[in-house]
Amino acid sequence: MESHGNINHQDSKPVVLVTGCTAGGIGNALARAFAANSCSVVATSRSKSTMVDLEHDPKFFLQELDVQSDESVQRVVETVLNKYGCIDILVNNAGVPCVGPLAEVPLSTIQNTFDTNVFGSLRMVQAVVPHMANRKKGKIVNVGSVTGMASGPWNGAYCASKAALHALTDTLRMELRHFGIDVVNVVPGAVKSNIGKSGIAIYNRMPEWKLFKPFEAAIQERAHFSQMSKSTATDEFAKHTVAAVLRKKPPAWFSYGHYTTVMAIMYHLPLCVRDFLFKKTMKC
Repeated sequence: MESHGNINHQDSKPVVLVTGCTAGGIGNALARAFAANSCSVVATSRSKSTMVDLEHDPKFFLQELDVQSDESVQRVVETVLNKYGCIDILVNNAGVPCVGPLAEVPLSTIQNTFDTNVFGSLRMVQAVVPHMANRKKGKIVNVGSVTGMASGPWNGAYCASKAALHALTDTLRMELRHFGIDVVNVVPGAVKSNIGKSGIAIYNRMPEWKLFKPFEAAIQERAHFSQMSKSTATDEFAKHTVAAVLRKKPPAWFSYGHYTTVMAIMYHLPLCVRDFLFKKTMKC
């Protein structure tokens, strides 16, 4: 990657690579917000067919990317570097939901959640960091979740994956600052997106609950919880997030959206109080 770093792009638009840009999702909105701020945006998802709204817009360079695949990640990073000569900002947004009781959710489903939400992000980081370190410049944005701050019932695998991503982000921030790389932990609250539909699709493939059959209605309700009428609009979330990321000195932690304040308070509550509140709201 040394050769890419020798190309002079001082006067070029910032190049932003965003994962998980399926139409209707947070990544798609982030891609559009970066483009609105005069950035060259590489929008990625596992299939270009899920990004048809961006397909004919010259502001976007679309790439198919599977964050679980070493080969796919390396191919896309090389393609972007060959086209633009640099990657200024990496946004790790690709993620999958996982709703269900931990004692009965198939381990393969939980593993897929971590392979995407945690290892997918880390795979992207390891592919991009050598280039950024060579330039002594770059920003890495990991999209976590307020659920990673206070894990509740029926969503344990997803909460755990986002808590793990938060921890990795904190470590990366300290380790990479010596190379001029800023690391930002973006923590959305309840934001309207297609993750609700994805959650239902994954939930419908789950086996029938045995021990937890009496809680089925509550579990299904949890799959829809973040997509209630009061949820923050995706475009609003993206506008504020991109403004924070594009600052010369971006914040280490940026949280925006419905329930962010509530979850920050929950994080600091005694466990007995937190458990009581979750029992009332999540019917466990």
